[in-house]
Amino acid sequence: MRVLTNKIKTGFFHRRVFFPVLLTLVTLAITSRAGDFPALHPKATGFRAAVVKVDVTPERHQMLLGYGPRLSTAINDRIYHRITVLDDGTTQFVLVSSDFAVVSPSEYDKVAAKLKSQLGINPVNFWWNLTHTHSAPEVGPPGLPVIFLGDRYKHQFDTEYTDMVEKKLIDGVAEARKKLAPARLGVGWGRSQANINRRAKGVDGKAFLGMDPDGPVDRRIGLIRIDKADGTPLALIANYAIHGTVMGGEYTLISGDAPGVVAEYVEEKLGVPMLFINGAAGNIAPIYSQYADHKRGRLHQFKVLLGDKIIDANKSILATTADVTLKASGMTVETPRKAGLGWVDYLSNYTRTTKAGVNMVKLPVRFLQINDDIAIWSAPLELFCEISNEIRDKSPYPYTFYFGYGNGWLGYLLTEEEIKHEGYEVTVSPYTPQAAKDLTDAVVNKLQGKK
Repeated sequence: MRVLTNKIKTGFFHRRVFFPVLLTLVTLAITSRAGDFPALHPKATGFRAAVVKVDVTPERHQMLLGYGPRLSTAINDRIYHRITVLDDGTTQFVLVSSDFAVVSPSEYDKVAAKLKSQLGINPVNFWWNLTHTHSAPEVGPPGLPVIFLGDRYKHQFDTEYTDMVEKKLIDGVAEARKKLAPARLGVGWGRSQANINRRAKGVDGKAFLGMDPDGPVDRRIGLIRIDKADGTPLALIANYAIHGTVMGGEYTLISGDAPGVVAEYVEEKLGVPMLFINGAAGNIAPIYSQYADHKRGRLHQFKVLLGDKIIDANKSILATTADVTLKASGMTVETPRKAGLGWVDYLSNYTRTTKAGVNMVKLPVRFLQINDDIAIWSAPLELFCEISNEIRDKSPYPYTFYFGYGNGWLGYLLTEEEIKHEGYEVTVSPYTPQAAKDLTDAVVNKLQGKK
């Protein structure tokens, strides 16, 4: 049996119609193969998993990334690597969620090379996703942001802290591999209204950072649960689109912002680690944003607005399976670069110039297929939600998730229509209006099995 899909989704019926849960359970009790149901097959083996949570809170003040340059003054809440390793007997896949804003693709490449050298892990099987909190330290060199926002990077990054972050990530992966044990996997959807479109527009049609209640948004929670062989929970992976900007640029305390606070809250309630994986949050903000003081701010409110909704979604996952197959792959999507835009030397692998003299961005996209039900794709982007929503709608997989801020940061990628409205996101994007179509066509063709 593959991962079972529940009949009732959040507010709608999925395209696939399934028997009521009770009938499903009765049928499976009679016909299921070994490993499909823990109550019937408690010794099921095959799929293995492990999870590790590693504290990466700095011991001294750090330059924070996300707004203008500012030095941290204290700690509000601690920040972490949360690491899960999935193993189907053939493929071993590593997913890391870290409480940082962004890293350069060169920083990802450096860590991926170390993992391959020290642990033999192929980079295509290693995804490093950032929660995009704006109240966590810089890690590694600035990468592409220095092209757009050079005034923020007149200081040197802290190499000692970066080394610590890298070492703890690699050590955490090694620890998780040692803890691999028989496991089960389930999947489901949830919904939360903790976010809102942030591309406000004036009477002149120009966009600015604010709130647009009528603008495109993605309020789905994609949830994967990993259970132990006996059916008790081991870890959650929660996918939701939201900027980590509840706290604003005046705030100087280290914090995981909404993603980190929500993860900690769910962990306290359920007793297992939760990897928060951000989605296509390029034009999506938290509904409470830009507070200078967490005591007067609404950071705690997201425990209810999003944390409780994740817990509710978890309750809707009524079946898991030990029969799990993992297929990881990647491809490069090429799209023209803005005319006249510079580049940084250490990101030379992410650009090329055609014979006609056109500078291209080489955008790495990763894919993970889990059984016949789940397709996950990831890219180093602040993606506008309309793009991931369209891809999900066109995907043949009932569970299609976009894992944002993955393996680096190569700027905002907007729709062609939104580029016309200008605004902040356009100024920090290396792409032309053609990029959304190039990316959408490539990803949809991949998901639909087309060449």
